[in-house]
Amino acid sequence: MSVRIQEADFDLGKELAEFHGDPRIGAVVAFVGLVRDSNDAARILEMTLEHYPGMTEKALAAIVSEAGQRWSIIDALVIHRVGRLRPTDRIVAVAVAAEHRGAAFDAGEFIIDQLKTRAPFWKRELTTAGARWVEARETDEQASERWQMG
Repeated sequence: MSVRIQEADFDLGKELAEFHGDPRIGAVVAFVGLVRDSNDAARILEMTLEHYPGMTEKALAAIVSEAGQRWSIIDALVIHRVGRLRPTDRIVAVAVAAEHRGAAFDAGEFIIDQLKTRAPFWKRELTTAGARWVEARETDEQASERWQMG
């Protein structure tokens, strides 16, 4: 299981190649999030992501650990970029390896949903209408809440 926070871009193909060494793996599911060029109000020119070193990695590791407790996964990778990003730049990658596709899909979706609401990142957009801090979206909260065990 690997969690990385970095400014540099990543090569998803190279990252996924690391999953092919374990013969138990029958499925690898990957998600890549990109910086969009617009929000609800204006065109995005640039986004700056900040994080709290140490705390952010621990939060992501806890999310991956929870996914491993819920589903039978063999390996997982989370890469989240920080710093200045422009539209079309890769911002996040989540990959999950498991024996079966169902566990890989579910664990991957869980990780990204939890990452959007539980990981301590701060996003500031520079738009055609000015700069603003990005607030959590209600749809992200709803996606995260559907995984709560009750």
